[in-house]
Amino acid sequence: MTGCRVRIEPVTGWRDRRTYTLLPYRLHGNEPDWVPPLRMDEWRNFSSRNLATRYCDHARWLARDERGRPIGRIAAIINRRYNELRNEHWGRFAELECPDDPDVAGMLLDAACDWVRARGMTSVIGPQAWSDQDPEGFLIDGFQERTSIATYQNPAYIPLLMDRLGWEKHNDYVVYKVPVPEVLPRAYQVVQRRLRGSAFEVVEFARRSELKPYIRPVLRLMNECFAGVIEGYAPLDDEEIDDLARRYLPIIDPRFVKAVRDGKGLAAFVIAMPDMTAGLKKSGGRLLPTGWWHLLRAPRHAKRLDLLLGGIRPDVRGRGVDVLMGSAFMATARAAGFEYLDSHHELESNRGIRAEMEAMGGVVYKRFRIYRKEL
Repeated sequence: MTGCRVRIEPVTGWRDRRTYTLLPYRLHGNEPDWVPPLRMDEWRNFSSRNLATRYCDHARWLARDERGRPIGRIAAIINRRYNELRNEHWGRFAELECPDDPDVAGMLLDAACDWVRARGMTSVIGPQAWSDQDPEGFLIDGFQERTSIATYQNPAYIPLLMDRLGWEKHNDYVVYKVPVPEVLPRAYQVVQRRLRGSAFEVVEFARRSELKPYIRPVLRLMNECFAGVIEGYAPLDDEEIDDLARRYLPIIDPRFVKAVRDGKGLAAFVIAMPDMTAGLKKSGGRLLPTGWWHLLRAPRHAKRLDLLLGGIRPDVRGRGVDVLMGSAFMATARAAGFEYLDSHHELESNRGIRAEMEAMGGVVYKRFRIYRKEL
């Protein structure tokens, strides 16, 4: 295949939107290691139900071969809220799918870059979508490992194409595999003893009714911890916070949410979820008619916990709050029979959190890269 026989077309009507959304399932559905994302989330992604579309400009394209068959796709996004907060002029590309062909990949990336440039942006980074809560970064190492939710599942040739097309490294993320210990490290035990009787109190949950009053405070603390600090993160407004609370409270296992509070209120939180990939694979990404059953059963057989979110209030960092929360979390994970944690993305340059992962015996077993191009 060569680029001269391929045409790039903007996504316009409902037929194009359907083709764009379902393309990964058609391309990868028969691959034994591919885990289909939940289809209802994929349909929602570029619809008005995604509240980020209120402050993000976006466009999408399909690549078609000489017979009109879809063979690739890409999206471009400009997060105006993030750019204003950080005083940046960045565009983003996301959801790149293409064959192992530099011509096709280049044509799709050029479409995104041209669209972003026409709107006054000076750089493009990606893959990165609406926020850092969406899948970001191409997998560059760890292809033999099972994927986790909210991460890209790109073929191994994609990073090679990016390098060949002249895109540069912007950031790398590392993912740790952290064993669930029988006994906490000595350093953790020392900090636990030192903090006995302190103002910090670990909050644990057994039922969703107990967790519900904490969901919105947790998401507001996420804004306080991440906004202006975590690259790619745009602070959520109250409507988005309520939307996230409604969507995720029904599927969160309250045992794997831990919080710490003090006299000022919520001081820290961590949220994890049992590995759901086996259920997604069996369901084909569908909830109906029987997909919900596979997703419901998946956690019963999972041996891995996926860390999703965590944060510590800036004024209490370095005071052992992470140890208190982490100790309670590990105890619950051990009691539930989990063998290890997937840390999700940690910035390669974040030495503090990396040191904590390694102190718990964690080893890097996946790497992801965000690329950048100056316009």
